[in-house]
Amino acid sequence: MKNSKLDGNDELLDITIDQIQQKLTNGEWTSVELVQMYLCRIATYDKKIHSILEINPDALHIAAALDLERKKKGPRSVLHGIPILLKDNLDTGDKMHTSAGSLALADHYATADSFVAAKLRKAGAILLGKTNMTEWANFMTFGMPSGYSSRGGQTLNPYGPFDVGGSSSGSGAAIASNFAAAAIGTETSGSILNPSLKNSLVGIKPTVGLVSRSGVIPISHSQDTPGPMARSVRDAAHLLSFIAGFDEKDPATGTIPLIEGYDYASELKGTSLTGFRIGIAGEPFTDRMSKHKLAMMEEALRVLRELGAEIIENIEIPSATESWGLEILTYEFKPNLNAYLGKTASSNSIRSLADLISYNNKHPEKMLKYDQKLLVASEETSGSLVEAEYLHILERDQYLAREQGIDYALKENQLDAIMFGGDRGSGIAAKAGYPTVIVPTGYIPNGEPFGISFSGTAYSEEVLLKIAYAYEQATKLRRAPHLGE
Repeated sequence: MKNSKLDGNDELLDITIDQIQQKLTNGEWTSVELVQMYLCRIATYDKKIHSILEINPDALHIAAALDLERKKKGPRSVLHGIPILLKDNLDTGDKMHTSAGSLALADHYATADSFVAAKLRKAGAILLGKTNMTEWANFMTFGMPSGYSSRGGQTLNPYGPFDVGGSSSGSGAAIASNFAAAAIGTETSGSILNPSLKNSLVGIKPTVGLVSRSGVIPISHSQDTPGPMARSVRDAAHLLSFIAGFDEKDPATGTIPLIEGYDYASELKGTSLTGFRIGIAGEPFTDRMSKHKLAMMEEALRVLRELGAEIIENIEIPSATESWGLEILTYEFKPNLNAYLGKTASSNSIRSLADLISYNNKHPEKMLKYDQKLLVASEETSGSLVEAEYLHILERDQYLAREQGIDYALKENQLDAIMFGGDRGSGIAAKAGYPTVIVPTGYIPNGEPFGISFSGTAYSEEVLLKIAYAYEQATKLRRAPHLGE
C-alpha cells in the first residue's frame, strides 16, 4: 500500500516552468500538490545534500490561495503558483529568516521583502524556502569551502564528490536536485556562474543595475547582483523577466534601457545563429584546463558553427592576464553592510560589521572554523570610501575590464558575445558589471558537470540568452543527478 499519493512520483524530474504551468492550467495538478511534491523530494533527498536552510511555513497556504485565484481570475503570469527558492541573503518580509548563512543573524527577520522577493510574489510565485550559501557570500575569510556556513553546515554537490560551487551553493544544489522549479542566487564575482557550472544549471549573472539589490545583504555596490538559476535557459529567462526593473531604492537600476516588464523568454524561438559573431577566449582563460574540458569546448564550437554562428578564435583581450584583487570588495563591504544592518529591526543585536566580528570572537567554536580575515580587513577601512587606493583601483578595474577588456574584444572583432570555457570569464565580467549566461555542455568521464559561458557588454542579456538557448536546444546535454530515484 502507498503511504502517500505522492509515492513514486517522478514527474518533477527536469520539468520546465512552462510544462508545470500547463499541468496547473489543465487541472492535472494544483499548486498545493506541486508544493507537496517538492517538499517530499526535499524530505527524501536533502538530508544528504544540505541545500535547504528553511521552508516557508506559509507555502501551502499561499499555494491554496493562488489555486483559488487561478479558478476565479486565471493566472497572473507564467510564474503563478510556481515554487521558487531564494538564497539566504535576500530579505523576505514573512516568517523566514535572512541570515547570509551566519548564526549571528540566525534570529533575524527582515522587516520587508527585498525588491526581488516582492516582484516574484507579485507575479504569483510561491517563495518555497531559503537555501544555504557560503557564509557572507564567501566574503568572510580565505579557504572557506564553497557551500559552508555556520548556520547551514556544508552543502554537497548532488552529482558526486565535486566542489558544489560558491556562494549560491544551496540554490545550485537544490535546483539540480529538483527541489523547486528555479532559484535566485546572487553574484559579486562568480557566485551564480560557479555553482551553476558545478551543478549543471543555466545561470544568469545580469548587468549590474538590471535587477535591484535593495533588501539583499550586500558585499559590493559596484559588483553585486541577484540573478536566476534554473535547469533550462527558458526557465532562467522567465525569472529574469519578472525580477528585472527600476527600483528607486537602487540607483543602479536607473540605467536600464529596456521597457519595464520586458519578456526575455519571448524571443527564444529557434536554434539558428546565422548572423551572430562569437569570439572565443583562449589563453590564459584555458590554461590548466583538462583535456576533457578542452574537448568539450571544441565540440561546443562545432555545434555553434553548425547552427550558423561565425566563430572568431583566440580573440585579443588586452587585460586578460590582469589579476583582479579583492580591494574593491574590502573597501565597499563595511559601509554597505553597516547600512543594511543599521536598518534592520531593533531586536537585531548585530548592528554593524564591528558587532559581527565581536560576536564571532565570542563564539569561536561555532563561528570561526575558518577564521574571519576578510571581515577584519574590511573593518580596518574607514567605511567612508575616501581612501585614495580604493578610488584609484575602482577606476582602474572598470577601465581594464571594460575599455581594455570585454568592450575592446567586442568592438575590435565586431562580436555579439565572447565565449569562455566554464566560468573562466566571471572575474572580468564582474569587474565590468557586465552580464554572463552559463549553460551545461555535459560531463567529463568522472561525472563532473561542465559548461560554457557567454559574456557581453552592458544590457546584452537578450543576445546572450538567444545564443545560450540555441546551443542548449541543439544539444540538450543536461541530465539530472542520481539521488536514488
